[in-house]
Amino acid sequence: MLLRKVYQFTCHFIPDEESGGFSVEVPVLPGCVSEGDTFEEAKVNIKEATELYCQTLIERGLAIPEDEDINFLKTKIEVQLSLKKV
Repeated sequence: MLLRKVYQFTCHFIPDEESGGFSVEVPVLPGCVSEGDTFEEAKVNIKEATELYCQTLIERGLAIPEDEDINFLKTKIEVQLSLKKV
């Protein structure tokens, strides 16, 4: 009998201002990243990447990490640098 379990993972979508697409990552799964020309395409692609990543963990006998409820504080900082004249 094949058991199935549904997992939910937080994804971070990062707009690519040059191409207009999105890169996306699953923070709790290191290295699980994807991209897409649109938000929807990136969402489909990261779902596939996450399924493959987790299937590989299962095949290797490793645990699938639980998603973390991470609260992010986003801010911009200003840095002042001394540049060498060329």
